[in-house]
Amino acid sequence: MKSLLLAGAITVAAETCALAQGGYWVVGDQATGKCEIVTSNPVINAQVGGNIWFGTGPYQSRNDAKLARSTIPQCPAVQEPPANTQDDEKKSD
Repeated sequence: MKSLLLAGAITVAAETCALAQGGYWVVGDQATGKCEIVTSNPVINAQVGGNIWFGTGPYQSRNDAKLARSTIPQCPAVQEPPANTQDDEKKSD
C-alpha cells in the first residue's frame, strides 16, 4: 500500500512539473516598444543591458495571454486582423 501511495505522489509531482513548463508569457521589449507573447519563461534582463524589461505569466492559453496584454498599461494596443467570414469569402469569388 505504501509503494502505491509513493508511486501516486511521484506521478502527481512529475505532472505538476510538466505543466509548469508550458504556457504563454507576455513580455515587454524595450528595443521595439512592443509587448510580445512568448512560449518560454522570459529572462528579465533590462538592468544588465538587455531588452526585456518585464514579463507576466504563465497563462494557460494564447487567448488568456492576449487578454492580459490588453490590460497592461505599458503595452500599446495591438490591432488583430479580422477573421475571415463566409461573407468575405463570397465577395472574393
